Amino acid sequence: MKTIRKMLLTSASLLALAFFSVASVQVAMAEFDPKKPVDFVIMAGKGGGADKMARLMQSIIEKHGLASKPFVPINKPGGSGAEALVHMNNTSGAAKDHTVMVTLNSFYTTPLRQPNLGIDISTFTPVGRMAEDTFLLWVNVDSGIMNVDDFVAAAKAAGDSWIMAGTGKGQEDQLLTDFLNRTYGLNMTYVPYKGGGRVAKELAGNNANSTVNNPSEQLGFYEAGNTRALAAFTGNRLELFPNAPTFGELGNEFIYYMQRSVVGPPGMSAEAAAYYQELFSKVFQTEEWQEYKKSKSLYGDFLTGQALMDYWMNERTIHEAMLKQIGEI
Repeated sequence: MKTIRKMLLTSASLLALAFFSVASVQVAMAEFDPKKPVDFVIMAGKGGGADKMARLMQSIIEKHGLASKPFVPINKPGGSGAEALVHMNNTSGAAKDHTVMVTLNSFYTTPLRQPNLGIDISTFTPVGRMAEDTFLLWVNVDSGIMNVDDFVAAAKAAGDSWIMAGTGKGQEDQLLTDFLNRTYGLNMTYVPYKGGGRVAKELAGNNANSTVNNPSEQLGFYEAGNTRALAAFTGNRLELFPNAPTFGELGNEFIYYMQRSVVGPPGMSAEAAAYYQELFSKVFQTEEWQEYKKSKSLYGDFLTGQALMDYWMNERTIHEAMLKQIGEI
């Protein structure tokens, strides 16, 4: 698994391909402008990282007047993102040029787990990778657990009665839970919910024993003193959580990030694709987005076009191996 996740670091080599000719984009943009409000689909529930990100981008677009028509957030979390993927895949007519979606790693895992959906992500339109999100292992402060050793001892003693709350089946949180179970000889029960916001609330309310939430999802409860970050699934310690070591520091390196990307449906016109690629490039460059990245421990540069497609294909291969390892495919 360590080798599999190390492959993620190769995505940095894609950055040289990330940007395309400004002149050609401007010409294409001149040929397209939204004729109606744009559906901004979110393949996750309300309150989670994807939802917060989408609504922030919506507000940035509105504040800076970056689009002539409003972007309308629409949550479609069903089936670990299957609802959103099918919706995008079935988009037709003028809607193809008036629909974009915020994705996470279920963009890879759900089509692999549910081939009957008929989803081929290579047919979707790459708009922009806005960031890579990070993960930490969290517990409620009431547990008295102060570090990973305490966590392992408590979870091992509890056996399958230890509840790890996460988002969706076969998604990011379950992959991280599998790593913890295998590496530390645990038997935690993974319980999926619709959205990282709900997962964070379950931990804060002591209805779950642990989570692997993104910082943006758990931060409010952390700042309120309800939850504690024990360790990070990153290569280096996160600035916001200096007391949380990486799993590499603890001798069990496991590096895992989640894409925060915007994607268009299959069949989106080249003109519309160029319009949205340029639009979200501008969103990425705003002070608001850069501050959000810093405040929520988000990594990564902007990727678009073929560089983003190459990134998706690499990540799909990595996630296919991970899903086979846990018996999900």
